[in-house]
Amino acid sequence: MSAKPYKDPDLEKDPEQLFNERNKRLQNAMQLKQPDRIPIQLNMSYMLAEMYGATHQEQHENAEKEQKMLEKAALYFQPDSIFGLFLNPGPSLALGDQMTKFPGYNMSPNGSHQFVEGEYMKAEDYDAFLDDPSDWCIRKYWPKVFSEMEGLSLLPPLGMAGLGTYCLPNLGMLKAPPLAKALKALSEAIEASARDNERMIKSAQRMASLGFAPPTLAGSAISAPFDFMSDTLRGMKGIMLDLFRCPEKLLAAEEKVLRFQLEYAVNWSRATGINVTFIPLHRGSDGFMSLKQFEKFYWPQYKALIIGLTEAGIRPFVFYEGKWDERLKYLAELPKGKTVGWFQSSDIIKLKEILGDVMCIAGGMKNSLLQAGTEEQVRQYTIELCKTLGKEGGFIMTTCVGEMEGCKPELVKVWVDTTKEFGIYA
Repeated sequence: MSAKPYKDPDLEKDPEQLFNERNKRLQNAMQLKQPDRIPIQLNMSYMLAEMYGATHQEQHENAEKEQKMLEKAALYFQPDSIFGLFLNPGPSLALGDQMTKFPGYNMSPNGSHQFVEGEYMKAEDYDAFLDDPSDWCIRKYWPKVFSEMEGLSLLPPLGMAGLGTYCLPNLGMLKAPPLAKALKALSEAIEASARDNERMIKSAQRMASLGFAPPTLAGSAISAPFDFMSDTLRGMKGIMLDLFRCPEKLLAAEEKVLRFQLEYAVNWSRATGINVTFIPLHRGSDGFMSLKQFEKFYWPQYKALIIGLTEAGIRPFVFYEGKWDERLKYLAELPKGKTVGWFQSSDIIKLKEILGDVMCIAGGMKNSLLQAGTEEQVRQYTIELCKTLGKEGGFIMTTCVGEMEGCKPELVKVWVDTTKEFGIYA
């Protein structure tokens, strides 16, 4: 190991050269090629506010302030790609979202965004969901989870739209106060979402002008079919009971959500030209269900989703939350060189041995080490990651969990610099 302070060669390059090199580096890694060195991506989240003296609420609400903090952090750390918050509260606040909490709203200004799980769909709702998911979601589910959408429960069955011109005289009912309130809130949520989209586009443009590549997971967002039914509908308790009480209905529901999620991701990609979809997996890891249950309720549907996406030319960027050591042999069946697997807690040696020639592996750095470790511990562990996960390419260095809240800037700097120093491919 060199005793001299690390001198970053990127500091001597102009932004255009940096952007091209960094973007190529990330693209090569995702395609299982060996780039010039291991690329590194920072997922800053609330660490930006902590570094520069803002509250978490300010970071959400002040787009320009967050952007300036992001640019300052990028120029200091000099990663290949960097981004801030995943989402903002505007649409949720407009709709009266009961499923989320944001800093300054139902928590302190320095709280962290939270998802509030619940059994928002009851077991007896399966029949209505299977009969017409769209109708059930808009007229039954949205009024329950979005307080400003209660008026939608007054809508007639959505299938009535098939009457075409003969249903037009009924449009006047949308002026009824509860429905008018719901439509107004929906319009406000649309505007808030559009502002967020514009904010992300402008941010990517500004970061590119400074030489930083766009985040590798930028694209549409969908779920594994089992997670779709569990995360925001049945909840953890409900879905586990369904495995035993109504397994056939659960399987039928998964088949439906598989089809329309694929259609959504393909249409989104065609409309935007961005051929990536982000898939966070929440219930498939070791310990949630037996392998026998995994083989019946999780794996076939997830595998079909991945194959459908890759056949459509879309690269799934998948966050494998938790530990997947018992499931790695299944992941080895996925299309080679077509996906990115971001792993939270799986054994890094097994990951490289089993999946090194199947998918680009992202992750590696423990968030806890960047929060409470020493500079020497961070340096040594980074070198180990470069030698193991980084071997022969196909690896993106990043944290094991996306949110870098609580990480110490001085340790992050050591991590980035060590990756650049020891992640070079001969």
